[in-house]
Amino acid sequence: MTRTAVVAGGAGFLGSHLCERLLADGWQVFCVDNFVTGSPENVAHLVGDAFRLVEADVTAGPPAIEGQVDAVLNLASPASPADYLELPLETLRVGSEGTRHLLDLAREKGARFVLASTSETYGDPLVHPQPETYWGNVNPVGPRSVYDEAKRYAEAITMAYRRTHGVDTGIVRIFNTYGPRMRAHDGRAVPTFIRQALDQQPITVAGDGSQTRSLCYVPDLIDGIVRMAESEVAGPVNLGNQEEISVLRLAEWIRELTGSTSDIVHVPRPTDDPSLRRPDTAKAREELGWTARFTTERGLIETIDWFRTRLDTGLQGLQLAGAEEM
Repeated sequence: MTRTAVVAGGAGFLGSHLCERLLADGWQVFCVDNFVTGSPENVAHLVGDAFRLVEADVTAGPPAIEGQVDAVLNLASPASPADYLELPLETLRVGSEGTRHLLDLAREKGARFVLASTSETYGDPLVHPQPETYWGNVNPVGPRSVYDEAKRYAEAITMAYRRTHGVDTGIVRIFNTYGPRMRAHDGRAVPTFIRQALDQQPITVAGDGSQTRSLCYVPDLIDGIVRMAESEVAGPVNLGNQEEISVLRLAEWIRELTGSTSDIVHVPRPTDDPSLRRPDTAKAREELGWTARFTTERGLIETIDWFRTRLDTGLQGLQLAGAEEM
């Protein structure tokens, strides 16, 4: 029997790749999005008998889906700092009311529910690398708190539905993810550096660039989410690459891979910007049999090639959706 998945935020960067993977695995997919940060362009190539695009705002109520649903996957949220700083109340609402409505749908349908949470639940960590047992160091009143606390609340209500209503739930904490379909102007480091390098513009590095990130190429991340959806693991489970790199080295690397002559310039560092970011993925290996397999270099080369094509064809201004935060 064909399985059916509802992917909220399915027209975004991660959501569109997830829809694509589920279809390839034989699922029927309902992609739900209100296109605040996502775009129909991301999933236009998927439209067919097994794929339905539903324009809806999950903060207004559970999406109307007829028939059997086997999995509800919640990726609905602005994810880039540029987006959630511009849309603070919308970010809080989708993390709270949106998550509750999707949990209600999963409860009604008897479906597995998977929450796409974030490494930002750890804040600016005092423990490195970050295991799931670490409770985090989050500023609850800073400008980034609208995203951080929305995701922390989403985790709390997900666990409450599991304990109170017996909903089959799972939580993944997504670390920095990148790849094709990121927006060129979404404000995060990978697309920003690539765009600037290809345009021969100065590459803008926040602060001295010593802050670190661990970059996961999107096919790896999607494989982890699918494994979580097909498991009975409650989580939370970290999904991310263990290869850690400084932001300055990332800028230099992208400059080298693009063959750019751009200068690297330093700009002020954002408030509460995490100094360190690397996941402890032992739990993902043990419980999901998952580990990141793509090298950062291969992922960057393929992402640069995708951006180069978009820039060459004049499509860099399209709203091509976001990724997990840089």
